[in-house]
Amino acid sequence: MIRQLAFDLPNAEAMTREDFFVTTTNALALQTVEAWQDWPGRKLLLVGPEGAGKTHLAHVWAAQAKAALLSARDLGGTDLAPLAGRPVAVEDADRIGLAEVPLFHLHNLATSGAALLLTARTPPRDWGLRLPDLVSRMQATAIAHLDAPDDALLSAVLVKLFADRQVAVPANLIPYLVGRMPRSVGAARALVAALDARALAAGRPITRALAGEVLDSLGPE
Repeated sequence: MIRQLAFDLPNAEAMTREDFFVTTTNALALQTVEAWQDWPGRKLLLVGPEGAGKTHLAHVWAAQAKAALLSARDLGGTDLAPLAGRPVAVEDADRIGLAEVPLFHLHNLATSGAALLLTARTPPRDWGLRLPDLVSRMQATAIAHLDAPDDALLSAVLVKLFADRQVAVPANLIPYLVGRMPRSVGAARALVAALDARALAAGRPITRALAGEVLDSLGPE
C-alpha cells in the first residue's frame, strides 16, 4: 500500500469583509467596527474569547481604514514614529507583557488625528497593567464584545475553511462536525486542518467516517 505524504503547507485564509459571516454573536461588534469614524476618542477595544473572530474583524477594519496591523507582542521592537497620525490595529493587547510603554506611545500617536483598534480576550482590568497613564487611557476606551460562535457561525466558518483549502466535502458533514466539535473558530481551524491532513495521508475523501476518526483522535479539547 502506498501512503501519500501530507505536507503542512500554508493555506490562505480569506479575511475580507465579504468573508465575514454575520450572526447575532457578532453583528453589533461588526457594526461598531465599521462605524470607526464615530468611536469616542477615536479608539475601540474589541473583546472576545479565543477564536471568536477578532483577527478577522481587525483585518476588515485595517482594509477599510487603511490601517497598520500589529501584534502587541511585537511592539517593543517596532519603530513607532512612521505610525504617527495613521490608523493602527493592535492584536492581542492583553498579552502586552513588558511593552506597556510602547503601547502608551502608540496610543497617543494613533489617536492624534487617526484611530486605534485593539483586540483582546479580556477587558483591561485583567491585563495586569502597571503604567498608570496607560491604565487610565485603556479605562477610557470604548469596548465592543464578540460572543462565542453559535451553530450558524461555526457552520459558515467550516464551509469557508474547506473552501480556502479548495476541499470539497459532503453537505451532511458540516452539521455533523458542528454538533461534535468545541465551540470556537480556533477549534474549527484545527479540525479542518486535521481532516485535510488525514485525508491526504490516507488517500481518502473527507467523509463522516473519516471525520469521526479525527474527532476521536483530537479528543474533547
